[in-house]
Amino acid sequence: MSAATPRRAADGRDPVRALLRGVGAYLLVALTLAFFALPMLWLASAPFDRRPGITASLPDFTLANFARLWDNPNAVNSLASSLVLAVGSAVLVVALSALAAYALSRVHIRGRDGLLYALLLLSSIVTGTAAMVPIFLLAAELDLVDSYLGVILVLTGGLLPAAIFILKDFMDTTPRSYEESARVFGASPLRVLRDVVVPVVRPGLATVGVWTVAQVWGNFLIPFLLLRSPDKSPAAVVMYTFYTEGGQPDLALISTFSLLYSLPVVLMFLFVSRRYGFRFHGGIKA
Repeated sequence: MSAATPRRAADGRDPVRALLRGVGAYLLVALTLAFFALPMLWLASAPFDRRPGITASLPDFTLANFARLWDNPNAVNSLASSLVLAVGSAVLVVALSALAAYALSRVHIRGRDGLLYALLLLSSIVTGTAAMVPIFLLAAELDLVDSYLGVILVLTGGLLPAAIFILKDFMDTTPRSYEESARVFGASPLRVLRDVVVPVVRPGLATVGVWTVAQVWGNFLIPFLLLRSPDKSPAAVVMYTFYTEGGQPDLALISTFSLLYSLPVVLMFLFVSRRYGFRFHGGIKA
């Protein structure tokens, strides 16, 4: 018997078995990636296919599907409506959650943490589906039905508890010595928040802003419930109207619209990742 065999047995390692385990692990990862990549391949190829189907294949290249989509006025308007709702909600959520998180971080009141956890729990339990009727009745009483403002306010209210919870952790890590130095020079609380705290917690603000846009961009129920005019419906609602006269899904329009609908969010994530990724650092204004 050679010296290599006892050495392998003594070490308890089998090169062949280790190689087979490595190949099996990589094969499993490759199959998993292929499984999740198939919908993306379909989304990338179907809009350019003359006769798109439910399978991913090389397309019979055409741009006619984009021309058909452009001729649909509701499709074009819906993207603008989604942008209005997403940007409006993001601005409100970031501004209000920053003020509330700063107050909860700096003011010590009895039951503060319990209140915050209760708001977060209630926002998770009482979803838009459960509160659908009260939301609609309240919007009707305030004359906010078929109004962008009504949808923005409802979406903002639903996202605020989680946004406050996220930002409070960032506020807690801000050194209070910075604020005390600013107060010595006569800075007001809002000036301290704007020029001292906000530059330090910019990663948290960017996180909340991106998360809000993603949540609002794909929201279907609230806009469907409150917006009655077809020209005000966002993309998430209009997508459900792409059917043929026979009641079958129009795959050409659905795939083309889905590609355009997903691009803004993908580009936003790429921009934020490049601009505010791991290279991002907060700083205080001079």
